[in-house]
This record gives sequence, C-alpha cells and structure tokens, in this order.
Amino acid sequence: MTAQIISIPRAALHEQVAYRLRELLVEGVIAPGAKLNERELALQLNVSRTPLREAIKMLAAEGLVELLPNRGAVAVNLSEQDVRNTFEVMAGLEGMSGELAVQRISEAQLTEIKALHFEMLAAHARRDLSTYYRINAQIHRAINTAANNDVLTTTYSQVNARLQALRFRSNQDEAKWSRAVAEHGQMIDALTQRDGAALKAVLVQHLHHKRDVVIEQLRTETSLKTPNKVEKVSA
Repeated sequence: MTAQIISIPRAALHEQVAYRLRELLVEGVIAPGAKLNERELALQLNVSRTPLREAIKMLAAEGLVELLPNRGAVAVNLSEQDVRNTFEVMAGLEGMSGELAVQRISEAQLTEIKALHFEMLAAHARRDLSTYYRINAQIHRAINTAANNDVLTTTYSQVNARLQALRFRSNQDEAKWSRAVAEHGQMIDALTQRDGAALKAVLVQHLHHKRDVVIEQLRTETSLKTPNKVEKVSA
C-alpha cells in the first residue's frame, strides 16, 4: 500500500517561506540594510522563486522588508528617529492593550499566558534566545488579543512588525535581558490582580527600556563604522 502524496497548496507554501524569512530577518541572519538575494534564498529555503517573491511581498507589507527601485528587496534599516517614533507608538498600543485586557481577559486566556510565562522562563534559564523571543512575542500578542479590540490588534500587528528584529536584539545584553524577564513577572502579577494601571505602567516602561537599549546599540554600531579621523599636526 503506497502512501498518498498530498501537495502543499501554493498559498500555504509562500506563508511557510515568509515564516522562515521572518526568522532570518528578526534574528539578524539577514542584516538590516542587506539585499535579499533571491537566488541564494531560493536555494537555502529549497523553493522556487515564485513563492519566495510572494513571501517577500508579504514581509514588505509587514514592514520588515523594503522594495526599492533598481535594488530589489532589502531588509528594513530604521534610523534612530524611526526607532524613537515607532517605539513611541508601540508603547501607547501596549499600554492600551494592557488596560483593556485586565477588563476583558477570560480565565482560560489568563491561564494560557501564565503557562507561556513559565515556558519563557525556562528558555531564559537555558539562554535559548530564539525560543525565548518567540514565546515572549506570544505573550505580548496574547495580552493584545485579550483586549478584544480588532482595530487595536490590527494596528498593533502592523507597528510591531517594524520592531521585531530590534526587540530580538535588545535581549542580547545579559543584564538587560534579566531586567526584561523581571518586568514580565510584573506583567503577570498585574494581570492576575486585574490592575489595569499597573499593567499599563509596566508595559510602557518595558517598551521604553527596549527603545533605550536599541538606540544604544544603533549608536555603538554607527561609531564602529565611522573611521577615526586623524588630525594632521604641522611640524
């Protein structure tokens, strides 16, 4: 008896490719500002260029990729001002999500968020940044979902897409990573106590800390790329 061959729908294929590409962009395997080489990516992901191009368009709509004339697709590279502006909006969206979530969250949703929190702590203990980030993002999305506001969720998803790679990198400093974990513990406490003001405050603070780390990293990278000027000394 032979196994039935089931073809993967084209739509599902380009979504799978987008998922893998998103990981490469978020985790910095494809650096900010780097051109997406279709030939290399098609070989690496073992797909044809058609679903790859559809996936790239999908990520461009999310804000992770820019489509530039005569250059093709490049990984988004935000300026310091872009980062400030985007984190400013994101902090407001996170705070609103928290305030509404404590009013509307179900017991099942709260239980799931607590379970995700323990999984995230385990990933942190293993220093598994990739898994930690994935679960961390699930927690933030779950709080947003618990707010039960479709317009807020759509806006949140669009803005958050621009920050995914930067939020991932912000945990690469050990002390600041530990601080972020502690803040997540405060989020769980505030949710459990149905304290909207406390949850909003810690979510906004959490985003401000992420912003500060990211800006510090951007400035460090800029200074490393800028050659030191040697002043000429007259004899």
